[in-house]
Amino acid sequence: MEALNADLHCHSNLSDGMLSPAEVVRRAHGNGVELLALTDHDELSGLPEARATATELGLRFVDGVEISISWGDDQTVHILGLAVDPANAALQAGLQKVRSGRDARATNMATELDKVGIHGAYEGALRYAGNPAMISRAHFARYLVEQGRAKDVKTVFDHWLAKGKPGYVAHAWATLEDSVAWIVGAGGTAVIAHPARYRLTKAQRREMFTTFRDLGGRGIEVLSGAQGPEEAKEFASVCREFGFLASRGSDFHGPGESWIDLGKLPDLPEDLTPVWAQWN
Repeated sequence: MEALNADLHCHSNLSDGMLSPAEVVRRAHGNGVELLALTDHDELSGLPEARATATELGLRFVDGVEISISWGDDQTVHILGLAVDPANAALQAGLQKVRSGRDARATNMATELDKVGIHGAYEGALRYAGNPAMISRAHFARYLVEQGRAKDVKTVFDHWLAKGKPGYVAHAWATLEDSVAWIVGAGGTAVIAHPARYRLTKAQRREMFTTFRDLGGRGIEVLSGAQGPEEAKEFASVCREFGFLASRGSDFHGPGESWIDLGKLPDLPEDLTPVWAQWN
């Protein structure tokens, strides 16, 4: 199949991104993206604006979402739903349930940060949240950078918000079973986002891939802004072994904050079947 500049993983300010849905689409179009999915965390509300802008620009667009799940021993994993029907009632209800715990977690995070001398973190994070219902660790991270606690968002996560650090608060998200069921039930394709980012052993990763495939999961991100060339090779091999479709996404959150800009990933290996092959 001819190479396509597809970017099937990015975020707007309706979850933890910095740009509006329309701005994300315009930036993608300007960067030469030919097929785009907006995949806000547990949130569908940005899709109408994004789709309308994509239509205006003549950019192919698929509706997406990134669902937070809990896996194994308190590990958060993200499952992308691509080409979902955003009007699907079960998907909407499931995402509402996932979102409902975010504010309580944010309040608890602020309490923990207050104990180590970082005050006003909840209010500070809220200023960065375009959608208050979607307040997240990324918004806290931007506030901590503003306060001079770290040089950038990644450093904040490493020193303050990761598991075992002062501002970390555990949270029970959706299950893998539920996330795949919601996506498939909404006519979409379930894809594991940035598999290299999870603190899993190779055996644990294989267990996750096997369970995901058995539940009806179809693909993994071979190319992601968070994954280097060696990891891309590793997950290309996983695609071949498990029969997964291959996906490609920048995981763009905003200018100057993301690993890579929209549409700037290399091409997928030619022998893999891209996830978008089924939409032609």
